[in-house]
Amino acid sequence: MQFIIFRKRNLVPILFLILAIILIMINIFTAKEYITQASRQYNDNIPIYSVECKERKCAITFDCAWGADDIPNILDILDKYKAKGTFFIVGLWAKKYPDAVKLIFDKGHEIANHGYSHAHMGQLPDDKIEEEILLCTQILEEITGFKTNLFRPPYGEYSEATIKVAKKLNHQAIQWDVDSLDWKKSMTKEDIYKRVTQKTTNGSIILFHNDTLHTEEVLPEILENLTSNGFQCVKVSDLIIKENYRIRYDGRQIKDES
Repeated sequence: MQFIIFRKRNLVPILFLILAIILIMINIFTAKEYITQASRQYNDNIPIYSVECKERKCAITFDCAWGADDIPNILDILDKYKAKGTFFIVGLWAKKYPDAVKLIFDKGHEIANHGYSHAHMGQLPDDKIEEEILLCTQILEEITGFKTNLFRPPYGEYSEATIKVAKKLNHQAIQWDVDSLDWKKSMTKEDIYKRVTQKTTNGSIILFHNDTLHTEEVLPEILENLTSNGFQCVKVSDLIIKENYRIRYDGRQIKDES
């Protein structure tokens, strides 16, 4: 009987040791799972779609790839509402309409890169992506004296290579979280107004195009609504976080507090 009791007493520290090992393994597994889940929350190889922002700020952006007749009126409308826009300009468009590019820049708006030929970037090899960005930058710099540092891939199409090449060329890739769909002929002025005013929140990046059926016409009503609701329309470069940030899985740029 004494022998059996002796064996049980010796088992106690062994059982405690086994239990401690099990708890350590559970903690290690939990920590690894937490780190894995946390890493899935962020992806720095995607563009910025919107920005974490406590203030009532948003960015009005225009993709310029077609005509330019409406540019002076768009600029007058932005001036009226003390709004600053960011114009993503195709290189070939800039070559065709250098006076429009210069006017946009001279009015204090932001000039940004939209590729040289409006190509499908997600389908191009690295060297062609680089060529598209550099050629556009060169043309815009020759017109304005300003070297671009923001890039929007045409059609919103990109690959991981697109983002990596843009970063290598010191260009931050920018998308949008509010799409006006103003390029669609099926969209009415009322449709565009509702989409933009109902979807815009703090830190939104709004996509418009120039040379469309309704953009010039509906823009004053949209800006009236946004400014009346306390929004300040700023350049993309004045909205985005410059350092110590992460990009969430949905493209939201978040301040990195770690």
